[in-house]
Amino acid sequence: MIRKRWKEVEWLEFEIFQNLPLKHGVFSRKGGVSEGPFAALNLGVKGGDLEVHVRENQRRVSECFDFLPITYLDQIHANGVVDIVKKEEGLVGDALVTNKKGVPLAIRHADCQVGIFYDPVHNALGVAHSGWRGNVLNIYKETLEKMKKLYKSRPEEILVAISPSLGPNFSEFIHYKEEFPQSFWQFQVKPNYFDLWAIAENQLIEAKILPHHMEIARICTFENEADFFSHRREKRRGTNATIAALL
Repeated sequence: MIRKRWKEVEWLEFEIFQNLPLKHGVFSRKGGVSEGPFAALNLGVKGGDLEVHVRENQRRVSECFDFLPITYLDQIHANGVVDIVKKEEGLVGDALVTNKKGVPLAIRHADCQVGIFYDPVHNALGVAHSGWRGNVLNIYKETLEKMKKLYKSRPEEILVAISPSLGPNFSEFIHYKEEFPQSFWQFQVKPNYFDLWAIAENQLIEAKILPHHMEIARICTFENEADFFSHRREKRRGTNATIAALL
């Protein structure tokens, strides 16, 4: 991934999206005004941080994108996909899609994956939030189905990137036999630990995304405290965000 900076705010960009009419960023925790466990660029309104700090952090991120407003979902760890134009489900769900230029779509996360789906043929965009529950519900497949329905997108033409997220060294699920379908069990790397990155990659391939059309960061949020908040590492913490917009 490529590290970028505007003033004090830092973010990472995917190589697969470079030189395309798509602005995007996985924002680090650097460059904000929040304090304590929320330091510094906390973008989550829940958790106990001062609202004035979160709003200032969101304003700084907006500066990096040069246009407003940024659309944040009320995420519920399900598989609902919201068309930002029609807003069929309001702004509650775990994925956003659009074919409108200059509309930044945001997903908040702290260990969960964020998938960015870009269709360069039909100029359409989707962003999806996927914790382990999202993997079980296959939110990535649901996002692709929504893009096919609304924009006539074809999976073999779509480029996909998966954000930094919880890595296999810290993905412990002691109740995995109750939580995961049996098809996930093959991705166990040691007793009770799972490679969620490999699960996501397998789901994308099964959805007909071409292997050379995907980029999975494989950067662990738990291990990289300087850049990312982590729910597994600390229960009282801030929230990162991944944002993308068509140009």
